[in-house]
Amino acid sequence: MRYSASIDTSRLGALALTVVLSSACAAESAGQQAIHIGPHAFLVEVAATPQQRERGLMGRTRLPENGGMLFVFDDAGRHCFWMRNTPLPLSIAFIDDAGRIANIADMQPHTDTLHCPATAIRYALEVSQGGFAQRRIVAGVQVDGLPQ
Repeated sequence: MRYSASIDTSRLGALALTVVLSSACAAESAGQQAIHIGPHAFLVEVAATPQQRERGLMGRTRLPENGGMLFVFDDAGRHCFWMRNTPLPLSIAFIDDAGRIANIADMQPHTDTLHCPATAIRYALEVSQGGFAQRRIVAGVQVDGLPQ
């Protein structure tokens, strides 16, 4: 009987380890990354493939307070965004290859209005509308922790 109990304990330990590792893998596969803008930390989903960038935040009805989506492009360019099928009002920061915010725009839900950067960018960060203004984040500020 004691042998059986130790096997069960061992199995429970293995199960717990599997759950922990699965959770870590799920967060990694979700592409979450911590980035910092001045004293402000954001935990963002990373959209780095064409399919992820095309899907963006479509269909989402909420974002965590310090959450958002970071779009990563292979090459710097004038990458424009719209809000088709996106029910959330968002603010977007266009970020150049050096990690500096080029400009910020507010975007209204369910619109095809194009929002374009003022210059070539490699990244774009979408957060809940007003999220940058509330934190006094403006053009010219450095973003740290961006993927290379």
